[in-house]
Amino acid sequence: MNLDKIIESFENKLTSEKFDLTLESDSNKTEYLSGLLYKNGKDSNELRKLEKKTSKILSKYSLFTHLAVKTALSKKILSEIRKNVHITVVFAVYKEHNRILTRKEHPNGENFLIRKIKQIEDLTGDFKNITWDMLVVDDGCSENSGKIAEEILKKEYFRNNVKVLYLQDAINEKLKVAEGLKTTDDSRKGGSILYGMWYASQQKRNGNHIICYTDADLSTHLGQLGLLAEPIIKENMYAAIGSRREDRSVVIKKEARNSRGKLFIYLWKRMIKRLNYITDTQCGFKAFRAEIIPDLVFNNIEKKFAFDIELLIKADILKRESIAKVPIAWIDSEAESTTTDLQPYTDMLKSIAQMYFKYLPANAVSHSFAYFVKSLNQEKWDILVSKVPEGILIKSAIHYDMYDEIKVSTFEKILEK
Repeated sequence: MNLDKIIESFENKLTSEKFDLTLESDSNKTEYLSGLLYKNGKDSNELRKLEKKTSKILSKYSLFTHLAVKTALSKKILSEIRKNVHITVVFAVYKEHNRILTRKEHPNGENFLIRKIKQIEDLTGDFKNITWDMLVVDDGCSENSGKIAEEILKKEYFRNNVKVLYLQDAINEKLKVAEGLKTTDDSRKGGSILYGMWYASQQKRNGNHIICYTDADLSTHLGQLGLLAEPIIKENMYAAIGSRREDRSVVIKKEARNSRGKLFIYLWKRMIKRLNYITDTQCGFKAFRAEIIPDLVFNNIEKKFAFDIELLIKADILKRESIAKVPIAWIDSEAESTTTDLQPYTDMLKSIAQMYFKYLPANAVSHSFAYFVKSLNQEKWDILVSKVPEGILIKSAIHYDMYDEIKVSTFEKILEK
C-alpha cells in the first residue's frame, strides 16, 4: 500500500492534532500509524525518503504522523541490522512522583515507566538479535520516586530486565563514579545518569552494547532508539545524540523556554568551540558505545544539568567528530519539569566555563566569554533573558558556530542599562 495514501487516510480521520503526553490513546494513534508504515515500507531507504518529505513542510502533517514516521524508520533500521545489539536505557527520577502515575491518579500523570517499557518492547520485540534492559536511578528524591517505581514494577511488570538504582547507594559505597558527591543534593540528574551509565557498562552483554540515557518523562519516544543505534553500529561513531535543532527535527516547545535555550546555546558555543558541529547538547536522548563509558564518567566537573556537555567534550577528545547528530521528534513536557523549577542555566554556564579551562586550549574569544559567564548571577541572567539580542533570536541556533557578532561588550552594555 502506498505510504502517502496511508498517511492521508490517517490524517483525514484525526479529530484533533493536539498531542497530549498524559493520554495513552494519543500514543496509541501514533503507534498504529507507525505499524502500518513499518509493515508497508519496503526498506529504511523508502522510509528515510518519507521522513525527508514530511519534514520539509512540518505544518502539513500532525505530530502523530511525524512521530510515526520517525519510529517506523527506527524499527526498519533495526530490522536490517544483523549483528547482536544490546541497548541499555538509563534515566534519573527526581520528584517524578506525579508523572510516574497514570492520568487517572494525577492530572499530569504520564505513566511513563510502563509506557517506556512498552515503547522499547514494541521497537525490539520482533528481533531476536536485539535485546534491552532499563535502569531507573533515584537521584535522591524526597518524594520516593524510586520506591514508587519499584512498586509499579512489582504490580505491572514481571521480567527482570528493569532495575531501580539509588544514587545514595553509590555515595555510601564510595564508588569512584560518585566521587565529589557528599550527598544526593550535590547531584541534579547528572550524578545519577553517570552512575547508571557506569553500572550498565559493567554488565556483560553479547555483541554491540549501546548505553542510552533519556529523560524520565515521555518527551522523547523510545521507539526512536534505532535512529541512535544506526550511526554507532553502521558508521563506527562513538556516540549519537538526539537533536531538536536539525532540518528534519520535529519539536513542540514553548517559546519562553526556547528563548532561554537559544541564549544558552549562543554563550556555550563561544566557550566550547571544539563542539561547534553540535547545536543541541541538552536533549535528553543520547547513546554511547559501552566500551568508552569508563573514559567519560570519572573525575568529572559536573554532576548537575550541564553534565551532557562534559560527556560530549570527553567523547570528542577520544575521537574527533565521533558524535552523530540525529534529528528526532520531541514534545515539551513542562508541566512537571524539574529543570523549569530549578532554573539551572546560570550554574550550567559556569560549569561549562570550568570545562573550557580544564579540557581545551586557550582561545582569546573563549577566554573572554568564560570570564563573563563566571560573573553572572541569577539576576543578571534574568535581565539577559528579557533582552536577548535580536541577532540571536532571529538566527537559527544551528548557525551560532558561524554567527558571532554579539560580543561580550554587547552583553555587558545590556546589564549596565
